[in-house]
Amino acid sequence: MMNKNCFVSWSGGKDSCLALYKAMEQGYNPKRLLTMFSLEDNVSTAHRLKEEIIKAQAASLEIEHTIGRASFKEYEKVFVSHLKQFKEEGIDYGIFGDIDIEGHREWEEKVCEKASMKAVLPLWKKSRKDLVIELINLGFKAKIVLVDKTMLDTKFLGQDLTLSLLKEIEEYGADVCGENGEYHTVVYDGPIFKRPVNVKFNDEIIPVEDKWAQIRVSIY
Repeated sequence: MMNKNCFVSWSGGKDSCLALYKAMEQGYNPKRLLTMFSLEDNVSTAHRLKEEIIKAQAASLEIEHTIGRASFKEYEKVFVSHLKQFKEEGIDYGIFGDIDIEGHREWEEKVCEKASMKAVLPLWKKSRKDLVIELINLGFKAKIVLVDKTMLDTKFLGQDLTLSLLKEIEEYGADVCGENGEYHTVVYDGPIFKRPVNVKFNDEIIPVEDKWAQIRVSIY
């Protein structure tokens, strides 16, 4: 039988979660979640989540997790070093949640190749809107943790992704899936979680650089 052991490039958000779900449906065996953290401010690079959130998600999914820590300059080097370690543990595939941004796919294929792995993108070229609707209909629960203020109002922070919220996002003229960086999420429950992740939000809205705003998430 072919070895389908894989790691998942795990942001903690909806796209990586749906990619994991679909990879499992396709017979892949997730052995590890890999989340990259910024050395500068000690939060996850994409969604600015604390390690306790990633740890709680991994515990509920019952998949081991690895945190990679890198400066922006060293990001690729550190990422590849983790992949090489995974390869030694018998992991041959990397699962990624990208949908249609070609540059992202090229990078993922390149880093996997450096570790003699194959990149797998289960969401690739699917409709952005259909994917986020599918996520909700499957019963995954996700909250918005970060918004680009030039594209979305901060009132969306801390809100659950629902079909009615998607309509509101569209009314703002933003991409419903947030694929252009309009918003990022944290997933806290769903069909592959053994139990809900108990996330709580501090109502304080924190500015991040010039155009971003986030709401602080922790575990209770």
